[in-house]
Amino acid sequence: MVRVRLGFSRMAYGMTPGLYAMGTPTPDSPVLVTANYKLTVDVLRRELGGRDLWILVLDTANVNVWCAAGKGTFGTAELVGRVAATGLAERVTHRQLILPQLGAPGVAAHAVAKETGFRVVYGPIRAKDLPAFLDHGELATPEMRRIGFPLLDRLVLAPVELRHYLVPMLVVALVLGALPGIIQGQAGELVSAGGHGIAAALATWLGGCLLGPALLPWLPGRAFWVKGAGLGAALALLLAAAGMVQGLLPILGGVLWIGAGVSFLFMNFTGCTTFTSQSGVKAELRAVPGQIVAGLAGLALWSLDWWR
Repeated sequence: MVRVRLGFSRMAYGMTPGLYAMGTPTPDSPVLVTANYKLTVDVLRRELGGRDLWILVLDTANVNVWCAAGKGTFGTAELVGRVAATGLAERVTHRQLILPQLGAPGVAAHAVAKETGFRVVYGPIRAKDLPAFLDHGELATPEMRRIGFPLLDRLVLAPVELRHYLVPMLVVALVLGALPGIIQGQAGELVSAGGHGIAAALATWLGGCLLGPALLPWLPGRAFWVKGAGLGAALALLLAAAGMVQGLLPILGGVLWIGAGVSFLFMNFTGCTTFTSQSGVKAELRAVPGQIVAGLAGLALWSLDWWR
């Protein structure tokens, strides 16, 4: 699981679709539907430990419920087909399927009822609320229907981005660390200007992949690229305040390229959050050309002192 949290073999972390028994279910036991992403199934098993029920696992190509619903793999056709393939109608006496609320965009409940005879009931957003939901007549409170995105939920997603961009940012850090000394032919520059370049690359990496998600609700602006640009500019000014960048043009260059870098890295977080939508993600992508121009212009200004 740790490897998956870090983004290793994440798309291969699945389980075989089908009907699974938890505990010792009877024909009257509830049927919960989920995706075949193993992290999702593991959470379901953990929260419902000690209960007797059926879990119908759909083939979502190892993608979680929310994303799979948007892609169509957690959808009506797959659900109808999986009910038939598992012989669910012969296994249970009732005709009810409990689906996660975040799977609703992919499923037409009336079509499922027409094709299978099973009525769709949407459970709470979070698996931790399922015990209370099942114990109270399958009724969800308003709190169970409301999705949040607190600090821990944001930070648990950060390791994937940190690992994904680790090597590229190490390359950038090494280039920025070596160039000043190479250009000036002075070993001392590897310690001063080179060290400053490495610190700037590190600030860009941590800003876009960790600080941005942590500070998300408080960063000004609505678009992620705007939030990231503002955070990057602030980090650049902090480096200047620490004496790592001196001179108006290099400081401006740092604001531009670190701002562009953090903006780009943080923009990738749009697919992990409830703060935006599919159309919002597409709108964010229009900022990429500007990020490229700002980044290159900023690096040019940043390096002026190397040629003095």
